[in-house]
Amino acid sequence: MLHSANALRGFAIAATDGELGSVKDVYFDDAAWTIRYLVVNTGGWPNGFDVLLSPMSVLAEEWGHRALRVGLTMQQIRNSPSIDTAKPVERQHEEEFNTYYGYPYYWAGPHRGSAVYPGVVEKRPLDTADELAIRKRMAEERAHADPHLRSCHEVVGYHIHAIDRQIGHVEDFLFDQVDWSIHLMVVDTRKWLVGKHVLIPPREISRVSWEDRTVLVNATRDQVEHSPEYDEAHPPESGAELEMFRVRNAGETGASHRPQ
Repeated sequence: MLHSANALRGFAIAATDGELGSVKDVYFDDAAWTIRYLVVNTGGWPNGFDVLLSPMSVLAEEWGHRALRVGLTMQQIRNSPSIDTAKPVERQHEEEFNTYYGYPYYWAGPHRGSAVYPGVVEKRPLDTADELAIRKRMAEERAHADPHLRSCHEVVGYHIHAIDRQIGHVEDFLFDQVDWSIHLMVVDTRKWLVGKHVLIPPREISRVSWEDRTVLVNATRDQVEHSPEYDEAHPPESGAELEMFRVRNAGETGASHRPQ
């Protein structure tokens, strides 16, 4: 079953030796469409501050109790690299974060394939050659790198533009709890279709314009309107987006593409 990214806000975070705080936001990768980090507010500590936690640290999700158990101690989290959640996450911070926790880099090196989705990452130590190659690549790309990390809280409300006109706005993202990959985007079309929420797979998203707060989808307004409706009480199963894509394109002679 797929779960709401919005619903993670407020989830309690339980470390191995105590309660840490609660989820404040989620950072997702708009290239691989997967949740990379949880932003956790440590309000229970003196001078509480925000920290990043990777889904790789999550041992269990307790949806009924709105809690996540992580395999980290309070001290480990307290000593993790600081983060200013008011600014974009830079690649340098990701390097520090992954090095501190011993996580593989998902964007470079031999772990790239296995680390694309944090829930199925293979954790193994780097040898010297691997480490040197990755450090060289990261040094070369750092000046121009775009980590592709976006705040879920920020993107909710972005306008949805179909090929022919605007059709609604982003309401939520649905992810798979096994590997934390985003399978569907929930679109609120209430300005055109009262009370209707529809589902669109990320593969239909041609571009996200962060400056204009707009998500452009490779579909017509009619196609968006006739996409499957979202029932919050009965969320779709993992893999539903593949069937949706197959059905929508059945019988079509060619896919529509937005001019670049």
